[in-house]
Amino acid sequence: MERESAALYASMVTAILFLQSTIIPGAEGTLGVNYGTVANNLPPPAQVANFLVESTIINRVRLFDTNREILQAFAHTGIEVTVTVPNDQIPRLTKLNFAQQWVKSNIQPYVPATNIIRILVGNEVISTANKMLIAGLVPAMQTLHTALVGASLDRKIKVSTPHSLGILSTSSPPSTGKFRQGYDVHVLKPLLSFLRDTNSPFMINPYPFFGCSPDTLDYALFRPNAGVMDDNTKLMYTNMLDGQLDAVFSAIKLLGFTDIDIVIAETGWPSKGDSLQLGVDADSAAHYNGNLMKHVTSGSGTPLMPNRTFETYIFALFNENLKPGPTCERNFGLFQPDMTPVYDIGILRPTASSSIPKNPTPVPMVAPPASSDPEGKRWCLPKTGADTEALQRNIDYVCGLGAEYCEPIQDNGKCFLPNTVRAHAAFAMNAYYQANGRNAYDCDFEQTGAISSVDPSFGDCKY
Repeated sequence: MERESAALYASMVTAILFLQSTIIPGAEGTLGVNYGTVANNLPPPAQVANFLVESTIINRVRLFDTNREILQAFAHTGIEVTVTVPNDQIPRLTKLNFAQQWVKSNIQPYVPATNIIRILVGNEVISTANKMLIAGLVPAMQTLHTALVGASLDRKIKVSTPHSLGILSTSSPPSTGKFRQGYDVHVLKPLLSFLRDTNSPFMINPYPFFGCSPDTLDYALFRPNAGVMDDNTKLMYTNMLDGQLDAVFSAIKLLGFTDIDIVIAETGWPSKGDSLQLGVDADSAAHYNGNLMKHVTSGSGTPLMPNRTFETYIFALFNENLKPGPTCERNFGLFQPDMTPVYDIGILRPTASSSIPKNPTPVPMVAPPASSDPEGKRWCLPKTGADTEALQRNIDYVCGLGAEYCEPIQDNGKCFLPNTVRAHAAFAMNAYYQANGRNAYDCDFEQTGAISSVDPSFGDCKY
């Protein structure tokens, strides 16, 4: 969403003046945010980490990968960090030697300085309908936990996986909630057994935004409404989120696992959308997320789960300008890339005015990951937030030119781990750049590459 600097500054001042009365008591400690990076205009991770610590009440962050630069940025901040294993890694993670190497490469270098508390194996795996991924989900979680035990990290770092509401075959009324037939016994029951045995939470991504209609908009937004009665329990629901959470609880109860905590891994509301979309504006987003914060931290719980708070991660920290799909997908952020609030929900501290830039300056597209080279050498690396599909095309192009470019990122190669598209693209793009004379145009890659003076090499992996 574009705003002129004067409007941004005015909204910032308004937010600061309003903060003293709107910071929500008790929210700190249970409130997190999803830190997505599908954008090319985000600030460096170190600046983001400092902003969250100094200027907001957010003290939990969920990442969608194990980005080295971000994990380093959160070192010594105390912020609780959840990292993610991409879906495509699940089949390999079922093998103990791979799980051990994954922990060694993606977790052990950063702890305890970075407060990693949880590893998520994939995201909404069951909803992908990919039989190979679904069959490997629980074995991968079990094997990863075994690897953590071997590294003496299992008490500190838990393993879970987030689900969409698509895992439910029935959700209305909430008391009738149940998992899809087949998945319930063969996947979700062993998954819940694993979570119980390891004291890990069941994680769900509820989005009233995607479930509402013109008739239920107020119900979805926590606005005054007539409420919905569950005829089975005679319990009254005043908001859609409670209904969604209780439907999940009912499904879990059918399998006998009511003692497992439920964590809201992802929920939010966009501030901008396409003209025909319902309730998509900054006021609605502020209303949803503001009331969400108050509700999940109030201790009131839900009709079927009274007197409890819910660890909750709002989607998302920033508007992400490279996300595909309709306009709303790029406008779920609480903050603009310059860290000014899109709207105010009381998430900033009273001291935030000293931390928010009044005249933001452009940020570098690639932030330094490690150390500079004194001889002035340059490297070609992916831009921050470069689209994963574009980076995969870069890998395919460079590796198609000859095996010598990409041998180190093949299986068992010195640069194979971390086995992510971004890491492999960084090596391949740089190999091409170095081999062709280090010309600026050899690092363009359809505007996904940027030249850096910082050596990205690590361990035996030399760029």
